Amino acid sequence: MNARARRIAIVGAGLAGALLGTLLAQRGWRVDLYEKRGDPRRQGYAGGRSINLALAERGRHALRQAGAEDAVMRQAVLMRGRMVHFLDGRQQLQRYGRDDSEAIWSVHRGDLNLTLLDIAERAGAHVHFDRRLAHADFDARIAHFVDDRDGAAHAVPFDALVGADGAGSALRRAMSAVTDLGERVEPLDHAYRELEIPPAPDGGFRIEPNALHIWPRGDYMCIALPNDERTFTVTLFMPNRGDPGFDTVRTPAQARALFARDFADALPLIPDLERDWAANPVGELATLYLDRWSLGGRAVLLGDAAHAMVPFHGQGMNCAFEDCVALAAHLDAHDDFAAAFAAFEAERRPNAAAIQRMALENYHEMRDRVDDADYLLQRALELELQARHPGRFVPHYAMVTFMRIPYRVALERSEIQRALLREATAGLARLDQVDRAALDAAVLARLDPLEPDA
Repeated sequence: MNARARRIAIVGAGLAGALLGTLLAQRGWRVDLYEKRGDPRRQGYAGGRSINLALAERGRHALRQAGAEDAVMRQAVLMRGRMVHFLDGRQQLQRYGRDDSEAIWSVHRGDLNLTLLDIAERAGAHVHFDRRLAHADFDARIAHFVDDRDGAAHAVPFDALVGADGAGSALRRAMSAVTDLGERVEPLDHAYRELEIPPAPDGGFRIEPNALHIWPRGDYMCIALPNDERTFTVTLFMPNRGDPGFDTVRTPAQARALFARDFADALPLIPDLERDWAANPVGELATLYLDRWSLGGRAVLLGDAAHAMVPFHGQGMNCAFEDCVALAAHLDAHDDFAAAFAAFEAERRPNAAAIQRMALENYHEMRDRVDDADYLLQRALELELQARHPGRFVPHYAMVTFMRIPYRVALERSEIQRALLREATAGLARLDQVDRAALDAAVLARLDPLEPDA
């Protein structure tokens, strides 16, 4: 892009919008961010979903590019693995990686947004709050915003628009009005509700802080993620209909009965269960697919606006941040918006589809497999193969979470590795029964050495 063309407008000043604004402003772009809400630093954070976010290497890499990692990590809480709470009261820590260098971090969505807004403005991005995109004239390149406080209209000329305004994207609706994006939304037949574990009487954590706690119960589950204020955000995931389901567990009293029966060790940790249940709405879960993310050189979508996913792999934010780095690189590498947007979409759309699929698969693993004997046997064998074949047999979770290889590559290799594990453990109960010679030969034959991160 020549200097004259280096102007861009971003719709949405949430996590992805603020990060992209920083990356481009640092490159010398004139960046304008338009946010429908007021400034959360003045009136408090009023975002959408409040599920805690899991920050992993892909997201940390993007933050490093923006010079934001240190500020964010000061607010983050280490999670070294899943603390599985069995129905009989037993607990087991299942590490995500080999040691604490392979871990994920719990971050508060609101605090993260505030931090990234500050960094974006310091980088030179111009943030315009109380500007809701009403419609866009893509031929005239004029975006029409409304201030919902007084109904005032604002017509803003643009060179190109980027939609970083989430799953309910107003820019996506505006683009869909002039072209078919091939939009499909597939609701999950499950939903969620949030509760809270407060600090202990001494001000500390009530349970192990450096873990993602999970209560798997087959078709439903509870998870708890730590916050830096020594609380845990508890999220109950259940079917919309069933026993239990959100149609049969409706009242605070019914919720308490469910927890007393199925999450007995969690119940004493949530003293305000009834209050939280009454105050917090049921949240919907869905996957958004698009056949097209861009409109020539006039507009492009990224993050949840292009590929919203269910939260069960903890990769929604990390994927969106990876989008930001990729888009900034393509804007650097191409002479016009149309070429940059097309290259960005060609790179990222297959990877988004792969992580969307893996996020759905991980829900079944979390709620139904982490306490299963076959799963635990295969997990132990997976770690053994990682040690025997470093760089060739890399666990699925490590590829997705601790590396930056393309998601589609991680999916392809994971499918091969899962098949190897199933075949090697079929009908077996112990690791010492595995035919290691045959398994080693199969690994060498079916898996090439993994290329390092770019």
